[in-house]
Amino acid sequence: MDIDRNLIEVKIGALIMDPNTNSPIVVLKGVESETVLPIWVGAFEANAIALEIEKVVPQRPMTHDLLRNIIIECRLSAASVIITDLQDNTFYARIELLDRGGDAVLLDARPSDAIALALRMDCPIYVEQKVIDLSASSTPTEEPSDDIETPTDDWPELIG
Repeated sequence: MDIDRNLIEVKIGALIMDPNTNSPIVVLKGVESETVLPIWVGAFEANAIALEIEKVVPQRPMTHDLLRNIIIECRLSAASVIITDLQDNTFYARIELLDRGGDAVLLDARPSDAIALALRMDCPIYVEQKVIDLSASSTPTEEPSDDIETPTDDWPELIG
């Protein structure tokens, strides 16, 4: 992880439905601050996050479980997940892995996928301060690009 960045550690504070768009929102809350960052996600990704929060083990590995298993089998470890940018109401993230020699392996990812993986790998989630600043000055004007509908009755509206 770059030391010169102003990173804020966050955790999942809630998983809720946006009443206006009927889209799931992951609400990230600062671990040692009052930071709150809502990220609109797709239904599949919200379900993957909720399953891990609730520690529900599916009969067969889901995509994020498969990715965790590949990371482990390749002898990599997850150092962190960082929400790195916000452009045109789209969040960007990076997964930072470490190889056996301690060298960083950086992967671009959607924040929802990165968060689902962070939960499975038990690694910290960070948000760059500039993302917090950009989010405070913008409001979502459209639904996320994930336009496939999935029943969301199986995951909780609020997670504390």
